[in-house]
Amino acid sequence: MSNIVSIQNIANYVDQQITIQGWLYAKTGKGKLQFLQVRDGTGTVQAVMFKPNLPEEIFEAGKRLTQESALVVTGVVKQNERAPGVPGGYELDVSELQTVQVAAEYPISPKEHGVEFLLDNRHLWVRSRLQWALLRIRATVMRACRDWLDSHGYLEMSTPILTPAAGEGTSTLFEVDYFGEQLYLAQTGQLYNEANIYSFGKVYCFGPTFRAEKSKTRRHLTEFWMIEPEMAYFTLDDLMAMEEEFVSYVVQRTLEERANELKVLERDTSALERVVPPFPRISYDEALDKLAKIRAETDDPELKELLQIEWGQDFGSPHETELTKLYDRPIFVYGYPSVCKAFYMEPWPGRPEVCKSVDMLAPEGYGEITGGSERISDPDLLLKRIHEEKLPAEAFTWYMDLRRYGSVPHSGFGLGVERTVAWIAGTHHVREAISFPRTLGRVYP
Repeated sequence: MSNIVSIQNIANYVDQQITIQGWLYAKTGKGKLQFLQVRDGTGTVQAVMFKPNLPEEIFEAGKRLTQESALVVTGVVKQNERAPGVPGGYELDVSELQTVQVAAEYPISPKEHGVEFLLDNRHLWVRSRLQWALLRIRATVMRACRDWLDSHGYLEMSTPILTPAAGEGTSTLFEVDYFGEQLYLAQTGQLYNEANIYSFGKVYCFGPTFRAEKSKTRRHLTEFWMIEPEMAYFTLDDLMAMEEEFVSYVVQRTLEERANELKVLERDTSALERVVPPFPRISYDEALDKLAKIRAETDDPELKELLQIEWGQDFGSPHETELTKLYDRPIFVYGYPSVCKAFYMEPWPGRPEVCKSVDMLAPEGYGEITGGSERISDPDLLLKRIHEEKLPAEAFTWYMDLRRYGSVPHSGFGLGVERTVAWIAGTHHVREAISFPRTLGRVYP
């Protein structure tokens, strides 16, 4: 057998004979020519079968192939600018073909299918070109997150999935019977990473988190992945400076490594190229003023209604969308009312009704991709907030200990992988930014 090559590396083998192991994505042609679109996980290439150059049985085997048939194809790499698939224009002049399996009639055809049908067949839908591009972008985003943090002195920690305490509010907890004891699926690894910083200084965790939100919006999943850095001796200003460096690195790295996938998705990358520090920073109060001005100036009654908000309420999707339209890159909104944020956030000096919180809002309607804060470092104040939120103090005894033994100012945030991938890729629903989404009412496959 010839040298087995990945399609993504095919440009290095012009005029050489190679072998590709893969699957038939699509097929066209008639008479003496057949054009096979072959994919192997790294890309798609056109394999050309010319009948006069092939044994009869090989050409006929090619004609029998169905969509998603498994095959091994050998041939000489030729450069052809018009050839679809590989960037730069390359195709394979077939000399040998081995059929591994002729697939049964494939349920997902080129015709339009409803979303529910596609989600029922998600195990097959991930093979489509658009889903392939999205999930490769996801892998790059995840790797870029780790690379930036690892190279800046952060240590990755593993935090529990089963926890006795709420991290973000009791209304969105998934309860678990743990040998007769009531536990919860983790909403966040943050609280445990606050313990880890007192040993390691700068840490992060990366894994699945769970929110029992009864929401069917395009921005919500019940199970999603989050990366959560936590840093000792970091103020809110330190946090925002770190976040903009981190997020801009992830975006620029994806632009560099996944140009082909972004092209497949027809993503306008000019907006992403502008994602470089500094990011605009506005307070919650300033954001309310800007929203009030937009409401006053619009003639759209529906938009006026959507943007109605009172001080103390958190922003929804319409508010975030309109705010980000005012800027050409992500923005920070800081200083939210304490009433709409988690119990552990440090109060603003002189304004106890406001906390040292910050959200990063992505442009183009994608909304919040990170949420973070400076954490409360005073044990008495933290206990007061736990009581105010009517949380079980005994479940937080260990968390209180962190403020009793060497407490320091510290900050951290969480970045939702699916929302970030959806924004970078330009897709309109986070359910396509993970291999097997879990949403309200959907746990299959």
